[in-house]
Amino acid sequence: MRIGFMGTPDFAVPCLERLVKDGYDVACVVTQPDKPKGRGKKMQFTPVKELALEHGIEVLQPIKVREPEMIEKLRSYDADLIAVTAFGQLLPEDILNMPKYGCINIHASILPKYRGASPIHFAVLNGDEETGVTAMQMDDGLDTGDILHIKKCPIGINDTTERMYEVMAPLGAETLMETI
Repeated sequence: MRIGFMGTPDFAVPCLERLVKDGYDVACVVTQPDKPKGRGKKMQFTPVKELALEHGIEVLQPIKVREPEMIEKLRSYDADLIAVTAFGQLLPEDILNMPKYGCINIHASILPKYRGASPIHFAVLNGDEETGVTAMQMDDGLDTGDILHIKKCPIGINDTTERMYEVMAPLGAETLMETI
């Protein structure tokens, strides 16, 4: 199966690692543009870009994924599926409908409870006893597509947001593989 991957931060790295490790044909990686960091404002690659380059996977870094040139470039890879994990942009219908099997998002909460960009933070801050990772078929809303698979995990009384990221990132990769 030929897969396009979209992701940006550390949380998305285990998903891309598993796709590569499990032998999927990763056609391309789409990630956010590099940004300057630190006092010297040195340009820093996204964690997903670093991993993609290590494996010789072509990387695309559009400012806006919905630009017509980007959509056509993505179409040229002829992916059967696009896997999305913490990418950071909403996908237009042209992309959502492009691959044979659509686009699957790996989201760091048990949907629909915490949609959006900070689901792990909210689960910890609100004192939830459990959270999880949801695989969903993407549609044009924000985390509103059909739920395909959920894997749950407990939140301990002393667990922090950082600790839950460490637990949930590999759980996201497991969820993606089981969903595919």
